[in-house]
This record gives sequence, C-alpha cells and structure tokens, in this order.
Amino acid sequence: MPNLKSAKKALRQSIKRAEKNLKSKVEVKGLIKQVKKAVEAGDNKAEELLKQTGKKLDKIAKTGYFKKNKVSRLKSRLAKRVNKMKK
Repeated sequence: MPNLKSAKKALRQSIKRAEKNLKSKVEVKGLIKQVKKAVEAGDNKAEELLKQTGKKLDKIAKTGYFKKNKVSRLKSRLAKRVNKMKK
C-alpha cells in the first residue's frame, strides 16, 4: 500500500486506466471477430462493422494503448478481407 498522498493518487489513476484499457481491448477484439465472421458468412454488414472497428482502433491509437502502426496493420488486414469477400 502506498503511504504518500501522490502515490495513492497514482495507484487510483493506474487502476482506472487499466480498467479503461481492458474495456477498449475487449471491445476491439469483439468487433474484429464480428468482422471476420461477417466476411466468412458473406454478409453485407461487414463493411459497416469495418467502419466501426476502424473508428474504435483510431481512438485507441490516439490514447496510446496500441501503437499507430499496429492499428494501421489491423485495419489494413481487415479491409483486405472485406474487399476480397466483395469480389
């Protein structure tokens, strides 16, 4: 347990950030799975899910949880799958 006031605050902040990061991570993983399932099923809503996933990934990159290159890579790979499905 922290003794100093600033250490207590830092602990509260880190707990809050960890919860937020975990929530975002779980949300993105779920969206990515939904896109992949929609592509496999040949569903037209894959494009809409791709847009939602892209927005969420960009938001996460802005906060610094994922690096921007990782986000770009994920978005690119998902877009490739969706475009392949359309053909």
